Amino acid sequence: MADTVLYEVTDGLATITLNRPDAMNALDTATKAALRDVVREAAADTAVRAVLLTATGRAFCVGQDLKEHVASLAADDAHGTRTTMDTVREHYNPILTALTQMPKPVVAGVNGVAAGAGAGFAFAADHRVVADTASFNTSFAGVALTADSGVSWTLPRLVGHSRAMDLLLFPRSITAQQAYELGIANKVVPAAELAAEAAAVARALADGPTAAYAALKESVAYGADHSLAETLAKEEELQARAGASEDHRIAVDAFLKKEKPRFVGR
Repeated sequence: MADTVLYEVTDGLATITLNRPDAMNALDTATKAALRDVVREAAADTAVRAVLLTATGRAFCVGQDLKEHVASLAADDAHGTRTTMDTVREHYNPILTALTQMPKPVVAGVNGVAAGAGAGFAFAADHRVVADTASFNTSFAGVALTADSGVSWTLPRLVGHSRAMDLLLFPRSITAQQAYELGIANKVVPAAELAAEAAAVARALADGPTAAYAALKESVAYGADHSLAETLAKEEELQARAGASEDHRIAVDAFLKKEKPRFVGR
């Protein structure tokens, strides 16, 4: 694994940290491949009950490493190839699929600017804790590109179609407070408190009823593009599964005993 992405699992909480602070966590090929691999690993690991995605330095992630991108475009021109944009299929799509579909909650601790694919990674999380000094910028149209990293899917679900198109057609930095008002940020905290607060939120989710969280993610994603009748059927299916879980029995027993449940994630 590249040292530009750090991965640690502690008591069911997987922490993934982008670690190219000198490059504002720009995504070169090695970083994208490493991030893809660790996100997939966290998704598949049944011992992981929640994921925290964050970064070192003053940026969360500014998206594609444009220096590498320009060199790749030049190589394409020199060799008559068109492989540069294969990164969408090889890296961005697998990362976003794993983040959005993993059967456990994902928290983004946004410590600084999140732009392009970096914004896409944050949008893909289930909960965003944002430093008051952070900002978001879709940035794609600014370099004559369309959205990738799932932004076409995630952003309209966060802010609605009209606001999503505004942010995409007129890319600009929006502050943490503006992100909160738009519904992108779930919580804005002083920058000095970001690491502790994001970790606390992720820890609370890691200690929670993992199977129920997985069902909630699946149900909400399903309901976004299915009819009411289909969604009700899906809820019935998922509720039967959740009702058979060990954590449901634990929760009911704790309620009757007037105790706090201690979930096991099954």
